[in-house]
Amino acid sequence: MPSIRSRRPSRVRTAIAAGGVVMRRRNDDWEVVLAGRQSDGTWVFPKGTPDRGESIEETAEREVREETGLDVRILRPLGQTDYWFAAPGERVHKFVHFFLMEPTGGDLSAHDHEYDEVRWVPLAEARRMLSFDTYREVLDRAVAAAREAA
Repeated sequence: MPSIRSRRPSRVRTAIAAGGVVMRRRNDDWEVVLAGRQSDGTWVFPKGTPDRGESIEETAEREVREETGLDVRILRPLGQTDYWFAAPGERVHKFVHFFLMEPTGGDLSAHDHEYDEVRWVPLAEARRMLSFDTYREVLDRAVAAAREAA
């Protein structure tokens, strides 16, 4: 009889992150900030993990500032997404809170090292460039919220 190798159950952990969809009007269209990595070709919205004692909103503003070089202001929440991923010895269920944001200053050239490139992208192009369906869903929420607020 073949031996059945028992697998140790993975630990399950919940993780929280926050980020933002930074948008601006450009002529008759909207543009959004995307962050990309050459190593794997991914394009996403900036996000990250809260520091101790930091609110979700503070995390979102800080992470967007660090990863894009832009100073931003939250306009409204866009809800959250969630996904699972594997880490050594555990499965992680990650919840990401997103906010619609507008730029108030700063410069994309001041972004940190986490992404190779950060740029303004027209909406139609952003939709094609985003690497994950969940990010396209967040983009749809952001566009609806921005148009409602305009």
